Amino acid sequence: MTDFSKTKAMFHLPEGVIYLDGNSLGPMPKAASARVARTIEAEWGEMLITGWNKAGWMEQPTKIGNRIARLIGAEPGTVVMGDTLSIKVYQALASALEMNPTRRVILSDTGNFPSDLYMADGLVRTLGHGYSLKTVAPEEVEAAIDETLAVTMITEVDYRTGRKHDMKALTAKAHAVGAIAVWDLAHSAGAVPVDLAGCNVDFAVGCTYKYLNSGPGGPAFIYVAPRHAETARPALSGWLGHEAPFAFDLAYRPGRGIERMRVGTPPVLQLAALEASMDIWDMAEMADVRAKSIALTDLFIALIERSCPSLTLASPRDGNGRGSQISFRHAEGYAIMQALIAHGVIGDFRAPDILRFGFTPLYIDEGDVRAAAAIIAEVMGKALWDRPEYKVRARVT
Repeated sequence: MTDFSKTKAMFHLPEGVIYLDGNSLGPMPKAASARVARTIEAEWGEMLITGWNKAGWMEQPTKIGNRIARLIGAEPGTVVMGDTLSIKVYQALASALEMNPTRRVILSDTGNFPSDLYMADGLVRTLGHGYSLKTVAPEEVEAAIDETLAVTMITEVDYRTGRKHDMKALTAKAHAVGAIAVWDLAHSAGAVPVDLAGCNVDFAVGCTYKYLNSGPGGPAFIYVAPRHAETARPALSGWLGHEAPFAFDLAYRPGRGIERMRVGTPPVLQLAALEASMDIWDMAEMADVRAKSIALTDLFIALIERSCPSLTLASPRDGNGRGSQISFRHAEGYAIMQALIAHGVIGDFRAPDILRFGFTPLYIDEGDVRAAAAIIAEVMGKALWDRPEYKVRARVT
């Protein structure tokens, strides 16, 4: 059984703030600053370049990948860290398309995060020759899976509403028609139990700066099913994905297994911060996290709907059908969120009208939910959001 009071004590949470935005950027583990400082001072500072061997920097991406594998139901040795989520989306899509050469269509949905769609669109434009990206409404994905598809590219949890796709069912249908299944776990990893192996997923990608708390700009990860590990060709043939990087061959030979999906130099400082977070995650069981998440989000919905009738629920009401976030709609959503932040409740806004709140049981408890709901009720009941300064759009919303 996970002791959430113990995990909460391991995060730095600023005084006077209820943080409901861990689905955008997780808070800092208290141990992260010391862990990164050690990497800077004792490793980089004293070991210099020998840190790649002495401090194990070169092995970090696969060692941490194995720790994340436990949280996403992946087999050992199938997850590697590095680069950004957009790069990993591109890698997975390009490899998947090449493995299904007689087909040309990628299927995604209009609720997917725009960056995923941008990367897919850029890839099909580069490939030309009839390749295309097809998008349908989220609820129409299953019906749109047919024999014309090469790849399905689905984000399991909708970034705006928290609506959750059925990974097992959609993957099975994709395979039944001869398509390859690629899943984005940006709002799943650390939020909901994931079973990549049990769902027979082909490729999966995700980020670590949200629920996994690696810090701003933290590295992404990629998963390749064992059955594809020695055959998937990495479209981005980076030096560190080479079978023998320090042989300095002019010809590229892909590395063994998941190692071939490495591209650039590992972000050693960010991986050190992620290690501090993974020490906390090692204390948690995803089944406990999920049960607590549903309880907290159900409570939040009940409290807000009781006191703020002008806010309209945008997330699925059934906890099993959503991730670990709750979204409400309001025409003045941006100004309302700025007022909430000014009054100590940090969530975020997603255009055109979504107020989004993330719930991470590792550091959010029932007391936080009740306190946040009371502040939201006051901001809405007294129209505290209706001030000019709250309506000025910042660059990041």
